[in-house]
Amino acid sequence: MLLPNLPSPLPIEWLHRVGIYDILGTPIEEWTYIHTGIWVDEISRSGLSGPAGSLTAGFAYAIPPILKFGSRQLQEKYLPDFLTGKARTCIAITEPSAGSDVASIETNATISPDGRSYIVNGSKKWITNGIWSDYAVMAVRTSGPGAKGLSLLVVPLKNTPGVTMRRLKVTGQIAGGTTYIELDDVRVPVEDLIGQEGQGMKYIMTNFNHERLLIALGATRQARVALSSALGYVLKREAFGKPLIDQPVVRHRLAKAGAELETLQAWLDQFLHQMDHLAKSEADVRLGGLTALVKAKAGMVLNECAQTAVLLFGGNGYTRTGQGELVEKIYRDVMGARIPGGSEDVMLDLAIRQLVKRYNNASEVLERPRGHSRI
Repeated sequence: MLLPNLPSPLPIEWLHRVGIYDILGTPIEEWTYIHTGIWVDEISRSGLSGPAGSLTAGFAYAIPPILKFGSRQLQEKYLPDFLTGKARTCIAITEPSAGSDVASIETNATISPDGRSYIVNGSKKWITNGIWSDYAVMAVRTSGPGAKGLSLLVVPLKNTPGVTMRRLKVTGQIAGGTTYIELDDVRVPVEDLIGQEGQGMKYIMTNFNHERLLIALGATRQARVALSSALGYVLKREAFGKPLIDQPVVRHRLAKAGAELETLQAWLDQFLHQMDHLAKSEADVRLGGLTALVKAKAGMVLNECAQTAVLLFGGNGYTRTGQGELVEKIYRDVMGARIPGGSEDVMLDLAIRQLVKRYNNASEVLERPRGHSRI
């Protein structure tokens, strides 16, 4: 079941049309971000990124722009197969020379002489799920430089003339199917434009908040699995004639990492509550920068917990088989939480820039004249 990865509230009308009325017994009308948080946590309970990375990333991040901004014609064309998994899609933003700097995207789309198609040329890199996707929701440049020149298209991939794909070898999240895509005069029908030309940056930024929150939720469960595995190990492993847990330095490491983990968990629980109870317009303003910050924090906490686990497992944590293989795999996944969806340093900077923006806006409101007292 992939639907829980979509932003809440779920697209009720469309799900009913394709015959979906509940998720594991919960009516889709009652599904909230709290449910999504539980689901993401459970799919990551193994400690491995494979289940979520291989099955859900494209579904979670590529379908929402079509739901939110696509024309009715575009939705009719793609959603029945996308929502039921009959066709797979992915989100294709990043390029070899443009990652977190989305406004610098170079892949271009020009209108064909007959006006019926966009002709797409360029390349996309580090595209999760790309290798097995039928389509990509792709950021392209349809006009001049900068953010105002970006648009989103639904681009066909498999068996499409001009499309070449190859899988990339990455450190962690190996099951995610990270892909390099080359596009050489690829034809895309003009009606497969999502929303309006020049609005791509707006659509992408709106989509990022959902992606970053899901990354944070999955990373938090991976951190918990790493730390709980380490606790189980030090309770039974003996050194210097006694269990490792009897060593003060071991308890100290566990306490520091555990404090970070529980703080993050409480923040995410609060975050999900806010997502369910704030109006969409208010949540976009209040939580945009904080979403970047919680995603960055989750990557840091996963790093701390995974590193702690590997150190406490010692040689076993450095080995890809045996007692420590799980924490070794989790440690290789750490950068998959800290880089995709917006690299950590960019997220930290974005969070503060949004804070300053909100502060300045609020200050202007407070400084406006409010009339004169008659007293």
